[in-house]
Amino acid sequence: MRSRRTVLSADQPATYSWRPSPGELSVAVLPLGHDAGVDGAHEAHSHDFPGIAYFGAGGGIVRTGKQVRTVEAGDLFVIGPGDVMGRAHSDDLVDARGWGVFFTADALGPDTPAAHLTWRTHPLLFPFVRGGAAGALRLKVPPEQRDEWSTRIHALDDELRQRRDGYRDAVSAHLVLLLVGVSRLAADVVGDLRENAEPLLAEVFDVIERRYPEPLSLREVAAAVSISPGHLTSTVRRRTGRTVQEWITERRMVQARRLLAVTELTVSEIGRQVGFPDAGYFARTFGKLHGMSPTAWRRTNG
Repeated sequence: MRSRRTVLSADQPATYSWRPSPGELSVAVLPLGHDAGVDGAHEAHSHDFPGIAYFGAGGGIVRTGKQVRTVEAGDLFVIGPGDVMGRAHSDDLVDARGWGVFFTADALGPDTPAAHLTWRTHPLLFPFVRGGAAGALRLKVPPEQRDEWSTRIHALDDELRQRRDGYRDAVSAHLVLLLVGVSRLAADVVGDLRENAEPLLAEVFDVIERRYPEPLSLREVAAAVSISPGHLTSTVRRRTGRTVQEWITERRMVQARRLLAVTELTVSEIGRQVGFPDAGYFARTFGKLHGMSPTAWRRTNG
């Protein structure tokens, strides 16, 4: 895996680009751990391609955005283009064992949308577009699925190393299965947060579900669950990798896409129904997250 380092300004982290050579398969698997020989960047940096980091054994820390997170068994970090990974130290992942899987979008086939923001509409790439989340999205692989995840990644790594006849098709199949697993976990994250083990977050998402069609701010959500906005912000971001406002916007966009696809309502009316009285602001927000206007999305997906 060869990469190119770009620094746009002295106060911005470096960005690493991956431009595969002609004929090169743009999928890479890297071991992660205290003694793993990873030929990677130890500075704060981001990538312009997606990846995941899965840990079968916990220990140590990872730095994503401005957060320092303790690594636990079953942790799955979804790293989207532009997500900043903090400066790494040699002992960060003491006792942890895991794998990083990185790829470019064209590894999923020639019809995969190239523009990052248009991935929101792709069934396997939508977890890598999160509208400004402050670091990698953290998901949890259930204990009963962890052996299966390790087996999948080992099989992918074996195909890339051995390059037996048909390995390209095998790599593609293993990658798709991994991303199906990521997509399912990402889609289930809201339901997971509603469980009794997370009563505060369950309340937060109940408030969002009831009130997203109307103007709704962080301060109003915090008042509804009787805690300070600062405490709410830190709790939700630590547990989910997103802010309360990003979750409100995400819920609104889910409904907006549904209405665009199955109704003939005008764009301005859809905006009003999902909490955007200002049609222009709705269109700008939708365009920023999807890479196209609501009208263009409707033509493509209606």
